[in-house]
Amino acid sequence: MSTIGSSGRADAATLAAPSRGSFINDPKTRAIFWQAVLVLVIAYLFYSAIENARANLAAKGQVFGFDFLSAPGGFDINQHLISFSSEEGSTYGRAFLVGLINTLLVSAIGIVLATILGFIIGIARLSTNWIVAKVSQIYVEVLRNIPLLLQLIFWYNAVLKPLPNPRNALSFGAGIFLSNRGLTIPEPTFAPGAENIAYALVIALLFAFAFRHWAKGRQEKTGQQYPTGLVSLVSIVGLPLLAYFLSGLPLHFDVPVQKGFNFSGGLQVYPEFVALVLGLVLYTAAFIAEIVRAGIQAVSRGQIEAAHALGLRQKPTLNLVVIPQAMRVITPPLTSQFLNLTKNSSLAVAIGYPDLVQIFAGTALNQSAKAIEIMLMTMAVYLAISLVTSFVMNVYNRRMALVER
Repeated sequence: MSTIGSSGRADAATLAAPSRGSFINDPKTRAIFWQAVLVLVIAYLFYSAIENARANLAAKGQVFGFDFLSAPGGFDINQHLISFSSEEGSTYGRAFLVGLINTLLVSAIGIVLATILGFIIGIARLSTNWIVAKVSQIYVEVLRNIPLLLQLIFWYNAVLKPLPNPRNALSFGAGIFLSNRGLTIPEPTFAPGAENIAYALVIALLFAFAFRHWAKGRQEKTGQQYPTGLVSLVSIVGLPLLAYFLSGLPLHFDVPVQKGFNFSGGLQVYPEFVALVLGLVLYTAAFIAEIVRAGIQAVSRGQIEAAHALGLRQKPTLNLVVIPQAMRVITPPLTSQFLNLTKNSSLAVAIGYPDLVQIFAGTALNQSAKAIEIMLMTMAVYLAISLVTSFVMNVYNRRMALVER
């Protein structure tokens, strides 16, 4: 009996032991082998591309390098937030900075406005008012199904170009004019002491953030609510205004006036910039609206009914119960839309807005013939912007995520 039992245990152990098989049939070894082959193929492709580029550069008598960035550009840029002029010998490196700043400006403004408009339209799509809901639906279905490039061309050629000339410009009062040369607005001028206003604004923002954090903690402990919105608004508006008067009114505005065939004074916002911002904001907001609508509908109906049972009205329920929970669903696809808006800003070249692609990957490339270096720098910039945006939104997403016990 003991012999038979021992033999049975030995047979069971033999059957339970995995069969090694041959080297080719081992799944783990085979997976490592094919991954190594893929890495070698990719490395060979990169090596071939680099050698091909080096041979082409040698045939043209060129050398790979970024020394051209210190050479004078020899061209002008109509819109620049930092000084740039061919007469002053502005370099290709400075042209790169001008294009980068213009791209970041459009992207930042576009993200803020598209988010606000997208949330408004997304919430309006769920309105019980039939007209509001249908108008929002038509907006979404029309704008998101028309290519962005066509929308940019429409806003630039069909809306802004036919506007009257500066002599017959549309006046909105307070020194604001709209013409075929863009939007002309009063330009702020700063005197000594104006930096105090900026310091006051920073202090007000920090105070508003700290007060909001304190009020949230007190509400969680005691249930008592504090007017965080009103306090923040008063501090953000009142403190810089107080600094403005105490510093001797250091902020003035140069109001534009119509003079001949143009304007005298003021700040001009070019039509290319206006068309690009309009196109990006309206197009991206249509996608954000659908994301917001889906996020709100993902919140359990029981949460809304529980809020109503506690006596909360529709607006507090939306702000305090629905939106905070919906943000966990909204944030990941919202990040993708922010990235799309930033990358879609490169279509500015179609309407002549001087962004990074138009200035650096266009004019600078044609004049310097440094195609590889310029395209590498341009791609690296968009990659860096995307990675930073993703990092910030991922940090926010982790803060909004549910913490499991």
